[in-house]
Amino acid sequence: MAEQVRAIRTRRTILLSAAKVFEENGYQAATIAQILSEAGVTKGALYFHFRSKEDLAQGVLTEQDQQLAVPEHPVKVQEVVDSMMVHAYRLQTDPMVRAGVRLTMDQQAKGLDRSGPFLRWAEVGRTLLRRAQAQGELLPHVDPSETADVVVASFAGIQSMSQAVCDYRDLTGRVGALMRHVLPGVVVPSVLASLDLSEGRGAAVHARALERAGGAERPAEGRSPADAR
Repeated sequence: MAEQVRAIRTRRTILLSAAKVFEENGYQAATIAQILSEAGVTKGALYFHFRSKEDLAQGVLTEQDQQLAVPEHPVKVQEVVDSMMVHAYRLQTDPMVRAGVRLTMDQQAKGLDRSGPFLRWAEVGRTLLRRAQAQGELLPHVDPSETADVVVASFAGIQSMSQAVCDYRDLTGRVGALMRHVLPGVVVPSVLASLDLSEGRGAAVHARALERAGGAERPAEGRSPADAR
């Protein structure tokens, strides 16, 4: 049991170190030697958990999706908003999420399959929007698959702009602005009027989800929410 716990901790240390190196240097320039130095582990320990730099990068890409479940809401469009707001909040506060997004957006990452996060987020959006459609929340012309793709692509663009302009400090505000522009063409007016698009929504939903999970989420290692604002 103790050995299993140590192995889990070692794997986590390696992933956090890889995330830091990838975020600072990008995939192409990052090296195994840099990750080993940052993690303070042996090459054998690293290769026990990860076969290659690509395998490490895929581990970081997957970790950005390992989040608390967003609490269910009677209005499914609000769940779509909450999912985006929580992800924006985690981008501000969690270095693993930031590194995963950096890798996802890194067009210089030759040989690295970066499609996974886009496809997973689009599937989450499609599922929620289909439920919203079944509840009569969407306008008649809306195609949930098309809308999910547009929302995911738009979020990728605004987070990239926010990172370049102010290191994500205004990202939650930008997400709210995106929703105010997109949702009137998607959601019926009565539902639209009920939505909470406030900048503090992501932090509040994240706190509720953490409380419901018994505080089980790993603490973010990096900037605090106060630092991010």
